[in-house]
Amino acid sequence: MHYSRLCAVLIDCKTDDVDAAARFWGEALGRPVDNDHPGTRGPYRMLETPPDEPIVQIQRVDHESRVHLDIETDDIAAEVARLEGLGAKVVNRLERWVVMEAPTGQRFCVVRVQRPGFPKNANRWD
Repeated sequence: MHYSRLCAVLIDCKTDDVDAAARFWGEALGRPVDNDHPGTRGPYRMLETPPDEPIVQIQRVDHESRVHLDIETDDIAAEVARLEGLGAKVVNRLERWVVMEAPTGQRFCVVRVQRPGFPKNANRWD
């Protein structure tokens, strides 16, 4: 048995100025950039979000700009196996997360628990 839930919306920006991208998305979404968040570092900028809402993160990338989702779970291996059973494929296994591709072509990540209150609003999988 394990749990999983939507964790984050990541806005991948192919840009040299991640701060400008974060300012744009912060203003567009009505969420200020959270410069004090531990996740705001290097190529990442966090927007302020209430604890019961998904994280919104802006990240500088080298690939095409896109939006992707993160699914947080208390058991990455079990969640990856569940999603593979639905037809998703593993693209890359990294130290703390797994990049997957849905059968419809969208990429997403399976990550360890990121937000407080887990497993509130999470699905239980047996």
